[in-house]
Amino acid sequence: MILAINFFIWNWGVDPVVAGGYKLLVVDDQSGVRRLLYETFIDEGYEVDTASGGIEALKKISAQPPDLILLDIKMPVMNGLATLREIRKAFPELTVVMMTAYGELDMLKDAKSLNAKHYLIKPFDLDEVRYLVKGLLKESGEGKKLQEII
Repeated sequence: MILAINFFIWNWGVDPVVAGGYKLLVVDDQSGVRRLLYETFIDEGYEVDTASGGIEALKKISAQPPDLILLDIKMPVMNGLATLREIRKAFPELTVVMMTAYGELDMLKDAKSLNAKHYLIKPFDLDEVRYLVKGLLKESGEGKKLQEII
């Protein structure tokens, strides 16, 4: 079994033990960004859903909370900060990574105060995003396992 998993990782660069079972939600009003991240993480073995705005995201989160959300800050109707505030009301520990094409320091500070785990500046390096997501999921997964033991 270990040999098969190592063979899989070596040949395709995907660790099914890490990716398998984790659900991501990508929230961005730009369809190109949603598609890029969707395809990237589907190829990594994650379950991925997308939303084009905050209201759609909140509906999907309340129906089935993901393990991690990639959330754009600048969106029409309901921006990323307003969406994050609503997420925190029901899911205070949900892992959220903010994305922005702008250097809105004030908004990033607000996001940090709402327990956003990290932020990404667009355009981002996909390898860095993969590494970040994998690390955050591993960290949150270990925390969940510890809570189950206690």
